[in-house]
Amino acid sequence: MTLPRMPAGAGSRRCGRVAGWAVLVVLALGVMKGPGRAEDADPFSATVAVDATADTVATARDMARLDGQRRALAAIAERVAGGTTPVKLPKLDDQAITGLVLSFEVANERMSAVRYAADCTFHFRPEETRRVLGSAAPAAASGASAKPVVVVPLYQSAGQPRLWEDPNPWRQAWEQLPPGTGPVRVIVPLGDAGDIAAVDADKALAGDAAALTALARRNGGDELIVMLATPRGPPDQPSGVDVTVRRYRADAPVESHVEKLTADPGESESALLRRAVTAVVSDIGTGWKNAAAATDDQEGSLTAILPITGLDDWVRARERLASVPEIRRIDLLSLSREEAKIEIGYGGNIDQLKASLAQISLDLEHGDPLWRLARTGPAPQP
Repeated sequence: MTLPRMPAGAGSRRCGRVAGWAVLVVLALGVMKGPGRAEDADPFSATVAVDATADTVATARDMARLDGQRRALAAIAERVAGGTTPVKLPKLDDQAITGLVLSFEVANERMSAVRYAADCTFHFRPEETRRVLGSAAPAAASGASAKPVVVVPLYQSAGQPRLWEDPNPWRQAWEQLPPGTGPVRVIVPLGDAGDIAAVDADKALAGDAAALTALARRNGGDELIVMLATPRGPPDQPSGVDVTVRRYRADAPVESHVEKLTADPGESESALLRRAVTAVVSDIGTGWKNAAAATDDQEGSLTAILPITGLDDWVRARERLASVPEIRRIDLLSLSREEAKIEIGYGGNIDQLKASLAQISLDLEHGDPLWRLARTGPAPQP
């Protein structure tokens, strides 16, 4: 749905300043790319995707648009500067930026009781905007991508994965992430009909790279990270949580990692998951790559039991195991109709191996004394 342009006065009333400690602006994305952009015809127009959460959808809408107009102005400042380097905006409050807005349009609105998302095109007054931006100075490039990383919070408890379904305390923890946390911008999809149609919990768990990359692009990013949280211990008093991280780009998985957090004494699940979000976000683009580089040359082996339904099932399972990059060799120690006992030689560390096995729907469980490969879902299609 595209709304008619609103005059600046109306925009000011709908986007007025809102105070209140309970208001949380989750995120507003940068300039959207694609054909038919308003800025192609008007250098003082810019389209941004906005996404905000607050006590009510009306408050979220106002806060999202205030933040959106600031990002749109920043995009125009870079365009005026030639687009070769980021620029630093002059210090302007929300009211001053609203005064520069001639009109705005809204499309693709999505909302819940407390969350608002849309694509907003802001048209700025050329002369006033040019005069204000005359003081904008080039800023040092941070090296961060202009596009956000899309995060898919997948929660698995008692073997049942949940993504858009409620309750999903892991998704709730991500939606409470303050803006500006971590080295890159992240966005959690709203979970509207389009998102649900693109990817469900089973596809996310199986690692359907094409569907996941399409979901990323639908939400304004080139990269997507599936964050699979599996709590340890009882839900009312967890002992910890394992976060399996899988990054996708260009229709293919590019990175995997596992983070393990131990619960503090008396820590609730919601508090533990919020702490896990903060820990994981701080590692995006930094800690994982360093950790992977440090462990690529490590080698190890383990003996595991793989349940099977027959010889054909074993042959298919072996082919899937052989496709895992970390696995260097597979030795069959014994075989029956119900299970195969194998020795796996692998490179890297055990967490990397677990993360890669999860992408082919196998969970490596520590047994006594043997490991066990448990199936978590249907095998990904070749």
